[in-house]
Amino acid sequence: MISIKRENEIEYMRQAGKIAYDLLMSLKDVIKPGITTKDIDDFAYDFIVSRGAKPAFLNYEGFPASACVSLNDMVVHGIPNKNTKLKNGDIVTVDTGAIVHGYYSDTAYTYIVGEVDKKTAALVENTRKALYKGLSVIKEGVVLNEVCKAIESVARENGYGVFDVLTGHGVGTDLHEDPYIPNLANHESEGIILKSGMTLAIEPMFSLGTKEVWLMPDEWGIVTRDGSNTAHFEHTILVTKDGYEILTGEWKMAKEKDGYIELEGKVLEVIPGGDFKVQLDNGHIVIARVSGKMRLNMIRIYPGDTVLMEVPICDLTHGRIIYRK
Repeated sequence: MISIKRENEIEYMRQAGKIAYDLLMSLKDVIKPGITTKDIDDFAYDFIVSRGAKPAFLNYEGFPASACVSLNDMVVHGIPNKNTKLKNGDIVTVDTGAIVHGYYSDTAYTYIVGEVDKKTAALVENTRKALYKGLSVIKEGVVLNEVCKAIESVARENGYGVFDVLTGHGVGTDLHEDPYIPNLANHESEGIILKSGMTLAIEPMFSLGTKEVWLMPDEWGIVTRDGSNTAHFEHTILVTKDGYEILTGEWKMAKEKDGYIELEGKVLEVIPGGDFKVQLDNGHIVIARVSGKMRLNMIRIYPGDTVLMEVPICDLTHGRIIYRK
Protein backbone atom coordinates (compact mmCIF):
# COMPACT_ATOMS: atom_id res chain seq x y z
CA MET A 1 0.00 0.00 0.00
CA ILE A 2 1.27 3.49 -0.87
CA SER A 3 1.02 5.78 2.13
CA ILE A 4 -0.22 9.39 2.02
CA LYS A 5 1.70 11.59 4.43
CA ARG A 6 0.14 14.15 6.76
CA GLU A 7 1.63 17.64 7.05
CA ASN A 8 3.48 16.91 10.30
CA GLU A 9 5.02 13.81 8.72
CA ILE A 10 6.04 15.80 5.66
CA GLU A 11 7.73 18.39 7.86
CA TYR A 12 9.84 15.71 9.55
CA MET A 13 10.83 14.44 6.09
CA ARG A 14 11.73 17.99 5.02
CA GLN A 15 14.07 18.23 7.99
CA ALA A 16 15.61 14.83 7.25
CA GLY A 17 15.91 15.74 3.58
CA LYS A 18 17.59 19.07 4.24
CA ILE A 19 20.24 17.38 6.38
CA ALA A 20 20.96 14.78 3.69
CA TYR A 21 21.12 17.40 0.94
CA ASP A 22 23.41 19.67 2.92
CA LEU A 23 25.67 16.67 3.53
CA LEU A 24 25.97 15.89 -0.18
CA MET A 25 26.70 19.51 -1.01
CA SER A 26 29.34 19.69 1.74
CA LEU A 27 31.04 16.62 0.30
CA LYS A 28 31.87 18.60 -2.84
CA ASP A 29 34.67 20.23 -0.82
CA VAL A 30 35.75 16.94 0.75
CA ILE A 31 35.91 14.53 -2.18
CA LYS A 32 39.31 14.67 -3.89
CA PRO A 33 42.12 12.33 -4.90
CA GLY A 34 43.76 10.60 -1.95
CA ILE A 35 40.89 10.33 0.50
CA THR A 36 39.42 6.93 1.31
CA THR A 37 35.83 5.82 1.03
CA LYS A 38 35.92 5.40 4.82
CA ASP A 39 36.85 9.08 5.13
CA ILE A 40 33.67 9.91 3.21
CA ASP A 41 31.56 7.70 5.47
CA ASP A 42 33.10 9.15 8.63
CA PHE A 43 32.29 12.65 7.38
CA ALA A 44 28.71 11.57 6.62
CA TYR A 45 28.20 10.07 10.08
CA ASP A 46 29.60 13.09 11.90
CA PHE A 47 27.58 15.50 9.74
CA ILE A 48 24.24 13.75 10.25
CA VAL A 49 24.71 13.24 13.99
CA SER A 50 25.83 16.86 14.47
CA ARG A 51 22.46 17.95 13.08
CA GLY A 52 20.59 15.92 15.70
CA ALA A 53 19.49 13.19 13.26
CA LYS A 54 20.29 9.51 12.83
CA PRO A 55 22.02 8.02 9.78
CA ALA A 56 19.32 6.28 7.76
CA PHE A 57 21.59 3.61 6.30
CA LEU A 58 23.65 2.63 9.35
CA ASN A 59 22.65 -0.93 10.37
CA TYR A 60 19.70 -0.86 7.94
CA GLU A 61 19.22 -4.57 7.20
CA GLY A 62 22.78 -5.00 8.45
CA PHE A 63 24.50 -2.37 6.27
CA PRO A 64 27.61 -1.32 8.22
CA ALA A 65 27.93 2.36 7.23
CA SER A 66 26.14 5.71 7.10
CA ALA A 67 26.62 6.09 3.35
CA CYS A 68 26.92 3.81 0.37
CA VAL A 69 30.11 4.88 -1.42
CA SER A 70 30.30 3.34 -4.89
CA LEU A 71 33.20 3.86 -7.31
CA ASN A 72 33.18 3.69 -11.11
CA ASP A 73 31.58 0.34 -12.14
CA MET A 74 29.84 -0.15 -8.78
CA VAL A 75 26.23 0.91 -9.22
CA VAL A 76 25.06 0.92 -5.60
CA HIS A 77 25.67 -0.26 -2.04
CA GLY A 78 29.44 0.13 -1.89
CA ILE A 79 30.72 -0.51 1.64
CA PRO A 80 33.25 2.17 2.65
CA ASN A 81 36.68 0.99 3.73
CA LYS A 82 40.10 2.35 4.72
CA ASN A 83 41.94 0.77 1.79
CA THR A 84 40.07 2.20 -1.19
CA LYS A 85 41.44 5.63 -2.09
CA LEU A 86 39.96 7.97 -4.66
CA LYS A 87 42.19 8.86 -7.59
CA ASN A 88 42.06 11.31 -10.45
CA GLY A 89 39.63 10.08 -13.10
CA ASP A 90 37.30 8.24 -10.71
CA ILE A 91 33.61 8.89 -10.33
CA VAL A 92 32.08 8.15 -6.95
CA THR A 93 28.44 7.99 -5.93
CA VAL A 94 27.45 8.75 -2.36
CA ASP A 95 23.97 7.49 -1.45
CA THR A 96 22.81 8.47 2.03
CA GLY A 97 19.92 9.65 4.17
CA ALA A 98 18.86 10.83 7.60
CA ILE A 99 16.12 9.99 10.10
CA VAL A 100 14.22 12.70 11.99
CA HIS A 101 11.52 11.60 14.46
CA GLY A 102 11.30 8.24 12.70
CA TYR A 103 10.99 9.63 9.15
CA TYR A 104 13.55 8.94 6.44
CA SER A 105 15.18 10.83 3.61
CA ASP A 106 17.12 9.19 0.78
CA THR A 107 19.34 10.96 -1.76
CA ALA A 108 22.36 10.28 -3.98
CA TYR A 109 24.91 12.24 -5.99
CA THR A 110 27.70 11.18 -8.35
CA TYR A 111 30.91 13.21 -8.01
CA ILE A 112 33.71 13.57 -10.55
CA VAL A 113 37.16 13.21 -9.01
CA GLY A 114 39.65 15.41 -10.81
CA GLU A 115 39.31 15.04 -14.57
CA VAL A 116 37.48 12.24 -16.39
CA ASP A 117 37.06 11.30 -20.03
CA LYS A 118 34.30 12.93 -22.06
CA LYS A 119 32.06 9.83 -22.16
CA THR A 120 32.12 9.50 -18.38
CA ALA A 121 31.50 13.21 -17.86
CA ALA A 122 28.52 13.02 -20.22
CA LEU A 123 27.18 9.96 -18.38
CA VAL A 124 27.22 11.83 -15.08
CA GLU A 125 25.55 14.91 -16.56
CA ASN A 126 22.89 12.97 -18.48
CA THR A 127 22.02 10.79 -15.49
CA ARG A 128 21.47 13.97 -13.48
CA LYS A 129 19.30 15.36 -16.30
CA ALA A 130 17.27 12.13 -16.31
CA LEU A 131 16.39 12.71 -12.66
CA TYR A 132 14.93 16.12 -13.43
CA LYS A 133 13.21 14.92 -16.57
CA GLY A 134 11.49 12.27 -14.50
CA LEU A 135 10.52 14.83 -11.88
CA SER A 136 9.18 17.21 -14.54
CA VAL A 137 6.10 15.06 -15.22
CA ILE A 138 5.17 14.50 -11.57
CA LYS A 139 1.91 15.89 -10.23
CA GLU A 140 -1.33 14.55 -8.80
CA GLY A 141 -3.23 12.44 -11.31
CA VAL A 142 -0.24 11.40 -13.43
CA VAL A 143 0.34 7.70 -14.09
CA LEU A 144 3.60 6.62 -12.42
CA ASN A 145 4.77 4.94 -15.62
CA GLU A 146 5.04 8.37 -17.26
CA VAL A 147 7.83 9.15 -14.79
CA CYS A 148 9.54 5.87 -15.64
CA LYS A 149 9.25 6.55 -19.38
CA ALA A 150 10.70 10.06 -19.01
CA ILE A 151 13.77 8.72 -17.20
CA GLU A 152 14.25 5.90 -19.69
CA SER A 153 14.08 8.29 -22.65
CA VAL A 154 17.33 9.97 -21.59
CA ALA A 155 19.11 6.62 -21.40
CA ARG A 156 17.82 5.51 -24.81
CA GLU A 157 18.80 8.81 -26.45
CA ASN A 158 22.38 8.31 -25.24
CA GLY A 159 22.73 4.55 -25.55
CA TYR A 160 23.13 3.90 -21.81
CA GLY A 161 22.35 0.71 -19.95
CA VAL A 162 19.32 0.85 -17.64
CA PHE A 163 19.25 -1.60 -14.72
CA ASP A 164 15.87 -3.28 -14.51
CA VAL A 165 16.72 -4.89 -11.13
CA LEU A 166 17.49 -1.56 -9.39
CA THR A 167 14.67 0.91 -8.84
CA GLY A 168 13.40 3.94 -7.00
CA HIS A 169 10.80 3.49 -4.28
CA GLY A 170 8.48 5.05 -1.78
CA VAL A 171 9.98 6.42 1.42
CA GLY A 172 8.60 7.53 4.79
CA THR A 173 8.67 5.68 8.10
CA ASP A 174 10.80 3.08 6.34
CA LEU A 175 13.65 3.63 3.93
CA HIS A 176 11.97 1.47 1.30
CA GLU A 177 8.20 1.62 0.94
CA ASP A 178 5.75 0.98 -1.89
CA PRO A 179 5.78 1.59 -4.80
CA TYR A 180 8.82 0.37 -6.67
CA ILE A 181 9.75 2.89 -9.35
CA PRO A 182 11.75 1.38 -12.25
CA ASN A 183 13.83 3.63 -14.47
CA LEU A 184 12.16 2.29 -17.58
CA ALA A 185 8.62 1.75 -18.85
CA ASN A 186 6.86 -1.18 -17.19
CA HIS A 187 3.41 -2.70 -16.86
CA GLU A 188 3.13 -2.47 -13.06
CA SER A 189 3.56 1.30 -12.97
CA GLU A 190 0.68 1.76 -15.42
CA GLY A 191 -1.72 0.90 -12.63
CA ILE A 192 -0.45 3.50 -10.14
CA ILE A 193 -1.88 7.03 -10.14
CA LEU A 194 0.11 9.65 -8.25
CA LYS A 195 -1.70 11.38 -5.39
CA SER A 196 -0.87 14.48 -3.38
CA GLY A 197 0.93 13.48 -0.19
CA MET A 198 2.89 10.57 -1.66
CA THR A 199 6.62 10.69 -0.90
CA LEU A 200 8.88 8.98 -3.42
CA ALA A 201 12.59 8.43 -4.02
CA ILE A 202 13.28 8.93 -7.72
CA GLU A 203 16.74 7.62 -8.67
CA PRO A 204 17.98 7.04 -12.22
CA MET A 205 21.02 4.75 -12.49
CA PHE A 206 22.70 4.37 -15.89
CA SER A 207 25.84 2.70 -17.23
CA LEU A 208 28.04 3.33 -20.25
CA GLY A 209 27.55 -0.30 -21.22
CA THR A 210 25.50 -3.23 -20.00
CA LYS A 211 22.37 -3.37 -17.90
CA GLU A 212 23.57 -6.66 -16.40
CA VAL A 213 25.07 -6.66 -12.90
CA TRP A 214 26.93 -8.88 -10.44
CA LEU A 215 26.49 -9.03 -6.66
CA MET A 216 29.85 -8.69 -4.91
CA PRO A 217 31.07 -11.33 -2.40
CA ASP A 218 30.24 -8.94 0.47
CA GLU A 219 26.59 -9.39 -0.62
CA TRP A 220 26.07 -5.62 -0.79
CA GLY A 221 27.99 -4.00 -3.64
CA ILE A 222 26.49 -4.34 -7.12
CA VAL A 223 28.77 -3.85 -10.14
CA THR A 224 28.29 -3.87 -13.91
CA ARG A 225 29.20 -7.19 -15.53
CA ASP A 226 31.25 -5.51 -18.24
CA GLY A 227 33.09 -3.15 -15.87
CA SER A 228 31.55 -0.04 -17.42
CA ASN A 229 31.18 3.15 -15.39
CA THR A 230 27.87 4.02 -13.78
CA ALA A 231 26.18 7.16 -12.43
CA HIS A 232 23.34 7.60 -9.96
CA PHE A 233 21.33 10.62 -8.80
CA GLU A 234 18.40 10.60 -6.38
CA HIS A 235 15.93 12.91 -4.67
CA THR A 236 13.17 12.28 -2.17
CA ILE A 237 10.13 14.23 -3.35
CA LEU A 238 6.58 15.03 -2.28
CA VAL A 239 3.80 14.80 -4.86
CA THR A 240 1.58 17.91 -4.85
CA LYS A 241 -1.54 18.90 -6.74
CA ASP A 242 0.41 21.13 -9.13
CA GLY A 243 3.71 19.26 -9.27
CA TYR A 244 6.18 18.23 -6.62
CA GLU A 245 8.42 19.45 -3.84
CA ILE A 246 12.01 18.25 -3.51
CA LEU A 247 12.36 17.21 0.13
CA THR A 248 16.08 16.56 -0.09
CA GLY A 249 16.81 20.21 0.26
CA GLU A 250 16.91 22.08 -3.03
CA TRP A 251 13.78 24.19 -3.17
CA LYS A 252 10.03 24.05 -3.09
CA MET A 253 8.99 23.59 -6.68
CA ALA A 254 7.41 26.62 -8.27
CA LYS A 255 4.39 26.11 -10.45
CA GLU A 256 5.44 25.10 -13.93
CA LYS A 257 4.40 27.13 -16.97
CA ASP A 258 5.13 25.92 -20.49
CA GLY A 259 7.97 23.72 -19.26
CA TYR A 260 9.71 26.47 -17.23
CA ILE A 261 9.85 27.56 -13.60
CA GLU A 262 10.98 30.90 -12.17
CA LEU A 263 13.91 30.96 -9.74
CA GLU A 264 15.67 33.84 -8.02
CA GLY A 265 19.42 34.03 -7.50
CA LYS A 266 22.48 36.24 -7.17
CA VAL A 267 24.93 36.80 -10.03
CA LEU A 268 28.39 35.55 -9.07
CA GLU A 269 30.34 36.31 -12.20
CA VAL A 270 30.23 37.14 -15.89
CA ILE A 271 31.39 34.27 -18.11
CA PRO A 272 33.15 35.04 -21.41
CA GLY A 273 30.65 34.76 -24.26
CA GLY A 274 27.79 36.50 -22.51
CA ASP A 275 26.68 33.98 -19.90
CA PHE A 276 26.30 34.59 -16.16
CA LYS A 277 26.95 32.28 -13.22
CA VAL A 278 23.98 32.63 -10.86
CA GLN A 279 23.74 31.08 -7.39
CA LEU A 280 20.43 30.21 -5.72
CA ASP A 281 19.96 30.53 -1.96
CA ASN A 282 20.65 26.80 -1.55
CA GLY A 283 23.99 27.03 -3.38
CA HIS A 284 22.77 25.53 -6.64
CA ILE A 285 24.45 27.10 -9.69
CA VAL A 286 22.62 28.07 -12.87
CA ILE A 287 24.36 29.26 -16.04
CA ALA A 288 22.06 31.89 -17.52
CA ARG A 289 21.83 34.23 -20.49
CA VAL A 290 20.00 37.53 -20.61
CA SER A 291 16.60 37.33 -22.34
CA GLY A 292 16.09 39.02 -25.67
CA LYS A 293 13.71 41.53 -24.12
CA MET A 294 16.30 42.62 -21.56
CA ARG A 295 18.96 42.96 -24.26
CA LEU A 296 16.57 45.03 -26.35
CA ASN A 297 16.03 47.38 -23.41
CA MET A 298 19.81 47.51 -22.81
CA ILE A 299 19.50 46.33 -19.19
CA ARG A 300 22.98 45.54 -17.86
CA ILE A 301 23.73 42.76 -15.39
CA TYR A 302 26.63 42.87 -12.92
CA PRO A 303 28.07 40.52 -10.27
CA GLY A 304 26.11 40.97 -7.05
CA ASP A 305 22.81 41.67 -8.81
CA THR A 306 19.73 39.70 -7.75
CA VAL A 307 17.94 38.33 -10.81
CA LEU A 308 14.86 36.33 -11.72
CA MET A 309 15.38 33.47 -14.18
CA GLU A 310 13.23 31.18 -16.27
CA VAL A 311 14.73 27.69 -16.03
CA PRO A 312 13.59 24.65 -18.05
CA ILE A 313 12.23 21.99 -15.75
CA CYS A 314 14.17 19.28 -17.60
CA ASP A 315 17.52 21.00 -17.05
CA LEU A 316 17.91 23.07 -13.89
CA THR A 317 21.50 24.03 -14.69
CA HIS A 318 20.73 26.51 -17.49
CA GLY A 319 18.26 29.35 -17.84
CA ARG A 320 17.58 32.88 -19.01
CA ILE A 321 17.51 36.04 -16.95
CA ILE A 322 14.19 37.84 -17.35
CA TYR A 323 14.36 40.49 -14.62
CA ARG A 324 16.98 42.34 -12.56
CA LYS A 325 15.81 43.32 -9.07
